[in-house]
Order: sequence, then structure tokens, then C-alpha cells
Amino acid sequence: MNTANAEQLRGQLPEHQRICHLCRDIKSVAEVSALLAIPIGVARILVCDLAEAGLVAIHQPAGSESPGPQTDVSLIERVLSGLRKL
Repeated sequence: MNTANAEQLRGQLPEHQRICHLCRDIKSVAEVSALLAIPIGVARILVCDLAEAGLVAIHQPAGSESPGPQTDVSLIERVLSGLRKL
């Protein structure tokens, strides 16, 4: 994600402003979620709000043209499995 400039952030919710500040360097939605200590679903909604407002640009990961819900669930299940093994 890329972010808007400070002028464009005036009047935005504090959460939106924090996300934009975090995303000066490219970050994944999962990183945003972790850094702000908010659920990933909430982070995803906030990032989508910012994208619709033109305040962030969303980029797909390299090698994934159009990931679907099955891809996301599969990845989450593999991560969860790995965490359980720790």
C-alpha cells in the first residue's frame, strides 16, 4: 500500500490517519493489523475505505493475479497449523 500526503488526511478518522502513516512504506494488511493491534478484518475494512477514497493504493503480491477466498483461507490454515507446532 502507498499513502496520501498529510493535507489529504485532514478530517479522516484517527485510525485511517494511523494506517496512512504506517503505510508510507509498503505494508501488508496483516502487518497493519499487527502494528495497530486490531483484528485483521477491521484492518481490511479500514484499508478498503482508504483505497476507495484514493488515499492508499493496494497492490497484489507478486505472482498472484487474482487471489480468491480459497487462497486466503488456505494460507490462514497453513499459518495456524505452523503456529500450533511451535
